[in-house]
Amino acid sequence: MSERLNYNLAAPDGMKALDATYAYIRGCGLPAVLIDLVYLRVSQINGCAYCIDLHTRDLQRHGVATGKLMLISAWQEAGALFSARERAALAWAETVTRVEATGIPDAAHAEVAEHFEGKALADLTIAISLMNAYNRLAIGFRRVPGAAAEA
Repeated sequence: MSERLNYNLAAPDGMKALDATYAYIRGCGLPAVLIDLVYLRVSQINGCAYCIDLHTRDLQRHGVATGKLMLISAWQEAGALFSARERAALAWAETVTRVEATGIPDAAHAEVAEHFEGKALADLTIAISLMNAYNRLAIGFRRVPGAAAEA
């Protein structure tokens, strides 16, 4: 696979805008591990190899156990491995990412609202939306995953 376009070079101001949102999310008060779990799950749903590689590495750097990383795509079956707040964030990430199929129902909002209020819920949703945008750029322009580049 070869990269179609280096979007960072092609649209530097647009990427700076996305990167500013990324920096905002990193400083918004949500735990870094929670953010990266959501980023990884969104990237798994979208099939973005570049972002799956990147956020798996980020979670490893945060000290997340390999067993937990392996079960992110099946978090519903992982029992207490994921906290109630993490499960709520992952469920919200799935329903927001699959908006065309889910319509983001009231029940999904009620569930996530039990764990995230106001600003935290808005920030979580911004993070999910941001990762969906990054995934579309990386997939559309065939960004090469770190593991593939190292091989």
